[in-house]
Amino acid sequence: MTSEVVEDAADQVVFGGVDSHADTIHVAVISDNGGHLADAEFATTTAGYAAALAFLNAHGHVRAIGVEGTSSYGAGFTRAAVSRGQHVVEVNRPDRAERRRIGKSDPIDAYAAARAALSGRASSAPKDDTVAGIRALHNAARSAVKARTAALNQVGSILVTAPEAIRARYGQLKGSDRTDALARLRPAGDAVHAAVLTALKSLARRIKELTAEHQALVKALDNVVSVHNPGLRAAYGVGPDTAAQLLVTAGGNPERMRTEASFAALCEAAPVPASSGRTNRHRLSRGGDRAANAALYRIALVRMSSDPRTRDYVARQTAAGRTKKEIIRLLKRAVAREIFRCLTTTVAVPAIADLRPLRQSKNITLTAVARHFGVWPATISTLERGIRRDDNLTHAYRDWLHAA
Repeated sequence: MTSEVVEDAADQVVFGGVDSHADTIHVAVISDNGGHLADAEFATTTAGYAAALAFLNAHGHVRAIGVEGTSSYGAGFTRAAVSRGQHVVEVNRPDRAERRRIGKSDPIDAYAAARAALSGRASSAPKDDTVAGIRALHNAARSAVKARTAALNQVGSILVTAPEAIRARYGQLKGSDRTDALARLRPAGDAVHAAVLTALKSLARRIKELTAEHQALVKALDNVVSVHNPGLRAAYGVGPDTAAQLLVTAGGNPERMRTEASFAALCEAAPVPASSGRTNRHRLSRGGDRAANAALYRIALVRMSSDPRTRDYVARQTAAGRTKKEIIRLLKRAVAREIFRCLTTTVAVPAIADLRPLRQSKNITLTAVARHFGVWPATISTLERGIRRDDNLTHAYRDWLHAA
């Protein structure tokens, strides 16, 4: 495309748009009435970002810059622009209908990002870098689980077609028993038996290594998440993986989401109007983060199984004629409301560090405590270790210990 130089560039208000890639970014500039001014390509390096910002400023006063992929390929440019005082907004990629109509290229996408910033259609602030470490640990932990699952599936597939002697000996074993037995193998026999046993031993050792790696990553993730947002981590049913996913989805600056309804929409937990004529109904949202929606789903399931308040709610809704699927949708919306409060405000977490020393000083066993409160000993153990949060039980437990 040709570049048009504006004589009074210093007095002109312009908007920028960036289409980001791994090695390059394409930058476009438009005037405040939407006219195309110029576009160019730059490298994704410190020098390239500086040149891109200089290119934008050369055409006038930059009001806003729309960037596609502020937390992925556009993260480097976003950091550089924000550090120089530029107003950056996050731009979603163009929808399929628009791409079918006007086509796709780097300049087209860059100009589309600039128009989104001009029109106000893109107004969300980009995520900051405070959750970058959580995102890295979370991705590593998830990849370890996927690799472990793939290895387990390969073991099962090999055993299905393995020679009868191998299949009869190891096919009936399950879980860690099978993995431990296969990891101790000493391949022997004819060529076929030796090859199959070697493959099984290698996969079993890989499974054990990936299991240990995942446990270490989850422990590190739990420590980081607990320090970053103790209120979120302490919420009922929120584990390290779930808390990490919700923090990654919201970003380290969740104030960019104006209301809890916007967070629910981001997590695909907000109903979308789908009415027409005399039909008045709503449908599920499909425009948010599926991983965040899955996190809310896991929290809802945990609470349905073990949280007394949630179980009572489910019973009432079931009596009212709602299906299990409808009840889970309602629960996810309620959970999203609670999570938003944890993300945007400081939530006080009851101290639990004194519970175990106080119990041990009085020579009271976990079994005795559990019998008194009518729960399992594991419930009290997880409460003492901070794995489970139950404010009412914590206060009652502490009062009982002092009175014992």
